[in-house]
Amino acid sequence: MSRIIFCHRLNKEAEGLDFQMYPGELGKRIYNEISKEAWSQWMAQQTMLINENKLNMMNAEHRKQIEQAMISFLFEGGEVQVQGYIPEEKV
Repeated sequence: MSRIIFCHRLNKEAEGLDFQMYPGELGKRIYNEISKEAWSQWMAQQTMLINENKLNMMNAEHRKQIEQAMISFLFEGGEVQVQGYIPEEKV
């Protein structure tokens, strides 16, 4: 049976993550407050952020930048800003 949590990002009850996806206290907070759906949305945004900005996960500054974007996206309602990216208009 799946865990139901109140998702901070979606602002509704939803299926919680199966296990802690990120280390430390932030990881515990994500596990307790972020749904599978919101985490999936973040994964897509993170991939775009890494690829479009040519970030290197071996670089500590780049990892910090990604973590800040994750916190903003998941807990502060922020959107990922990628320099030069123009989203397609939905018809």
